[in-house]
Amino acid sequence: MKINPKNGIDKLIFGMKQNDVTAIYGKPDRNYKDEDDNVIFAYNKLKMRLTFYVEEDFKLGYIVASSPELDLFGNKVINRKISDVKKDLAAKGITKFTQEEFDTFENYFNEENWIIFQTEFDEVVKFEIGAIINQKDQFDWKFGKK
Repeated sequence: MKINPKNGIDKLIFGMKQNDVTAIYGKPDRNYKDEDDNVIFAYNKLKMRLTFYVEEDFKLGYIVASSPELDLFGNKVINRKISDVKKDLAAKGITKFTQEEFDTFENYFNEENWIIFQTEFDEVVKFEIGAIINQKDQFDWKFGKK
């Protein structure tokens, strides 16, 4: 499953509606609302959780994934050492990361591409990607754009 920075993962494109997603991947294994009334789809087989933002007319705006099939610029990311992943990204000009620690987990956040690598014991265990916020402080929806 190819990660497309600023756009989404695989066939998922930021700005899609729930019916666009179910047309591609079928019904989610879980479908619920979070504390902000956003709609969450969880797909067990894909190992992905999708967030559709209530304040944005329920457009897909955030993806959390942990599939070992995730591929960024031709390299797998899950279960790899964060130092190796960062080395691969540096070759593509992605070098700025904000690091946060929580217990045994660490998050490496790159704001320019709105991506987070969550690590535990120095290996990437989870990947998060969100829709980009543009200069006008609005979401830069990619779905439907040519």
